[in-house]
Amino acid sequence: MQPTPLARLALLTSLGFTVHGAFADTSAAGTQTPQLEEITVKTSADVVSPYQTVISNTATKLDAPLRDIPQTINVVPNQLIRDQSAQSMQDVLRNVPGIGFSNGDGQRDQVNIRGFSAIADQFVDGIRDDALYFRDLANVEQVEVLKGPAAVLYGRGSSGGIINRITKKPVDKAMANLTMTLGSYDSQRYEADVNQPLADNVGFRINAARQKADGFRQQNFIDREFIAPSLQLDISEKSRLLLQAEYLDDRRLNDFGIPAVNGRPARVSIKTYYGSSDGRHDDYVQSRVSAGTIVFEHSFNDDVKLRNAFRAYSYDLDRNNTVVTRVNTSTANPVLSRRYSTVQRQEDGYFNQTDLSIKAKGWGLEHALLFGMEIGEQVKDAFSGDFTAPSNITLYNSVLTDSVRSAILSGISDSTGTSKTTGLYMQDLVSLTEHWKALLGVRFDRFNQRSEDNRSPAKVSRIDEEWSPRAGLVYQPTDTISIYGSYSKSFQPSQENFNLGFSNNAAQLAPEKTTNYEIGAKLDWLEGKLSTMVSLFSLERTNIKSTDPTNGNLQIPIGEQRTNGLELSAMGRLADHWDISAGYAYMDAEITKSPSLASVPIGPSTYRVAIEGNQPGLTPRHSANLWLSHRFGNGFGIGGGAVLMGEQYTSVSNAVKLPGYTRFDASAYYETAHYDLRLTVNNLMDKEYFISAHGGADLYNTPGAPRSAWLSLTLKL
Repeated sequence: MQPTPLARLALLTSLGFTVHGAFADTSAAGTQTPQLEEITVKTSADVVSPYQTVISNTATKLDAPLRDIPQTINVVPNQLIRDQSAQSMQDVLRNVPGIGFSNGDGQRDQVNIRGFSAIADQFVDGIRDDALYFRDLANVEQVEVLKGPAAVLYGRGSSGGIINRITKKPVDKAMANLTMTLGSYDSQRYEADVNQPLADNVGFRINAARQKADGFRQQNFIDREFIAPSLQLDISEKSRLLLQAEYLDDRRLNDFGIPAVNGRPARVSIKTYYGSSDGRHDDYVQSRVSAGTIVFEHSFNDDVKLRNAFRAYSYDLDRNNTVVTRVNTSTANPVLSRRYSTVQRQEDGYFNQTDLSIKAKGWGLEHALLFGMEIGEQVKDAFSGDFTAPSNITLYNSVLTDSVRSAILSGISDSTGTSKTTGLYMQDLVSLTEHWKALLGVRFDRFNQRSEDNRSPAKVSRIDEEWSPRAGLVYQPTDTISIYGSYSKSFQPSQENFNLGFSNNAAQLAPEKTTNYEIGAKLDWLEGKLSTMVSLFSLERTNIKSTDPTNGNLQIPIGEQRTNGLELSAMGRLADHWDISAGYAYMDAEITKSPSLASVPIGPSTYRVAIEGNQPGLTPRHSANLWLSHRFGNGFGIGGGAVLMGEQYTSVSNAVKLPGYTRFDASAYYETAHYDLRLTVNNLMDKEYFISAHGGADLYNTPGAPRSAWLSLTLKL
């Protein structure tokens, strides 16, 4: 698909002005080298609002001002996370416009960004973290979301964007924060954040959490432990070594939510659970994640720096669940067919990144150069199968019966997949003139996949070699205005985050491709205290693998999907002691080309519908977020805001729609030098709404929590 006329016109206009501005005076200057005038760059030390971020590493792998980046990036800082008493990544990402939430099979963090699934686009400190689990926030300093393709630095994936968690690291002063949080549904959470310098050049920090809770849903529970120690050693004035480790054990009910009838989630109590009568023992998901990171940094001088980051991880998943597979509406009280199955995954992998950054001047230009290499390997053992099916139940006034485990009889899949990645990338953030900057980059990836069936001699493999470019221009007429245009591409290999299948032809298909055109402006107001951003984008994914309507075992690469949209955001200080975080997104998304038919297991019989022309699932046309906080100056403070989510379809079938909603939240707190006391109430109006769905099916819809409250006490030692 070609870019929209508006985007094409804006980009060509920007290019024309750039060429004219950069080279119009060359002939008059003769052989003289033009000199760049010094401009003011705002640093983190200049920021007065804890909600405002002006420097980011995610978009360029350099500590670059956000105003210099020709791409949308949203940052959720630690203070905002604490002010909202966020309990999960979903809570954090409510502050980012253009996101739709998936329930992730009840086992993982998963969202759609700009209409595209970001299931494999999770990163930690810039390193891929695509295991399928719920992440803890105890060691998270802030979360950064880079919108649009990011393959130029991060490789495969990233149609709509990536999510990068920035972790807490040792600092140069001793401190200890101990937090106890008690709340609705017998919620208990205990956190420790302890930092201790061990010597002038050695720092140690440990973050830990213990959480137990029931939920508003029948049989719901969470039981998790998390610990993350880190050690930083300043080897010399120019060299530094950082060692990090983390361990997570998370067990919870594997809850697929409420099925749908008549085009929307069934009108039953939001507490209703349709799994086993003993969900704690039958329908649970348990994830164990261990990871270690080693980062070495060396500065040859102020302009040349080397960084090497190595991360290894191990991930174990034990998932057992009872799910509804069909809703038969031929009777007044629809009958639900169910399946009881298990999924076991064991993953081990590593990634190693080496980056060389160079600041240089030449031909009157200032360059911030980056040269990098990434290698990685992941081995994934995946086993799944179905136990004997549990009995049918009815939609209304159902009586659950125990799921009895027995020998697995059908649907068995057992495979081992290995993926190896090698990426080489280069980037230049160049100052062309006093007012013009350009960001140019390209990456080459070799992605090698191999799968072996552990129950037969079958083997499949595929190697993809892809280039991923990015180019952007930034015009800064003043220190408070940045106007930009950009172009970027990424690729999505077959079965990107799963093992290649043996029963279809996915291993024979080339990667899907995503192209993004974007224009926007980043504006600072109120003497730089408030940062705002507006962007227009056209995002298209082509070569999408679609099921052949004449042969359900084959896939054909002719699908296309696009999202055109507008995003607005504001973060910073409105007035003395008043801070704001706000955003709005409009997304016009469509499956523009596809021969596939989606199955809808709702009604007297399963029926199939064409998806071409439909909207992607979990992509609301309108979404918005707002949070305001006021600190009175005597320790007391209040905060409050709203989340608005427009109606959205649960899948590409467009057979079921989640109603739109607006939810209001509030908090009050008292902060001193020695302790903080905080009360948070979510869903003040006790609104009944659905916060997420599966995204690939119409039967699994997750209701949002009723009015809920948390009271937390933090001791500062």
